[in-house]
Amino acid sequence: MGWNDSGNGENPWKKPGDAPNDLDKIVQNWQRKLSGILGGGGRKAPSGGSSGPLVVGILMLIAWTLTGLYRVDEAERGIVQRFGAYSVTTMPGLHWHFPFPIETVDIVNVNAVNNFPFRTEMLTADEQYVFIQMVVQYRRSDPVKYSFEVEDPESTLQDVTEGALREVVGTSTLDVLVTEQRDQIAPRTQQILQNTLDGYQSGFTITSISLENLDYPQSVQAAVDDTQKARNDNDRYVLEADTYSKDIIPRARGARERILQDAEAYRDRVIADAEGEAARFEAILAEYQRAPRVTRNRLYLQAVEEVYANSTKVLIDSKSTGNLIYLPLDKLIGAEPRSSSNEDSSRAADTQPAGTPTGSQAETDENRDRRTRQ
Repeated sequence: MGWNDSGNGENPWKKPGDAPNDLDKIVQNWQRKLSGILGGGGRKAPSGGSSGPLVVGILMLIAWTLTGLYRVDEAERGIVQRFGAYSVTTMPGLHWHFPFPIETVDIVNVNAVNNFPFRTEMLTADEQYVFIQMVVQYRRSDPVKYSFEVEDPESTLQDVTEGALREVVGTSTLDVLVTEQRDQIAPRTQQILQNTLDGYQSGFTITSISLENLDYPQSVQAAVDDTQKARNDNDRYVLEADTYSKDIIPRARGARERILQDAEAYRDRVIADAEGEAARFEAILAEYQRAPRVTRNRLYLQAVEEVYANSTKVLIDSKSTGNLIYLPLDKLIGAEPRSSSNEDSSRAADTQPAGTPTGSQAETDENRDRRTRQ
């Protein structure tokens, strides 16, 4: 049936026996129910009576009470403030607090890592202009300090970051920053930044700092290139010196060990020779003590024999009256190689005249004459 059909004047969507849906009647029904709950008995509340404001107040009280419900997620913490002062920190879950204006709750996420992009322009220690761009990552690790110790935590973080970066850049020259200390800018800045934030008790924890850009004017590019080249040459020279040291030191140690071994061998040989000479002298001493004259003559003969064995000898019979043709025997003997002392003796014997005694016989006769004189 359409809405424009006459019918019997009743609502076609209303079932027989349904209660009236007039808003005033619904409110009156609720008023009667609340009056019965509050001890009003079965009396019917008159329309527009004095119980209307009371019911409205009760409803507002219930609604105000329900505003105290709040939920804290797993990664969050609830900071409850009573009349603006810190009261308690609530853990994850469903909680209730006295609604505003008695208590308020600030929900702080302590696990989320936030990115803070930072870019600035500053001067280095040698008054060179640089442009730096970085990203700071941080967490609100202490929600109580984050909420109460610093008035504006985000602005404080920005100011402290700039101060820490200026401390790093302002104390270094440009060539050092763009070469050997480029990788140290972010760690040094993070350390200074974290120490300063801890001193402020800001509740921030800096997780990392990423240096994205470090630029400088093109007018200093040549100086930077020269510095880098010099640094590369320095590294190469250090490497060459290290290679040379690794080569020369083992060889020097080997030579030292060889010299030590030679010295020890020489020492042992000299000691052995000295001990042998001492033993031989003691043996001769014993012989000398038993027969001094014989031993002395024997030593004398051995010494003379050793002297004559190592020298050139020419024997001439001075008693002979025959003519002697002079020959440069010393030069002839020196020109010919001497194989042994026996060859020298035989050659000397060949130069003697007939009837001349040999060298050993002459030496024997000489010794006999000396003993006769003694």
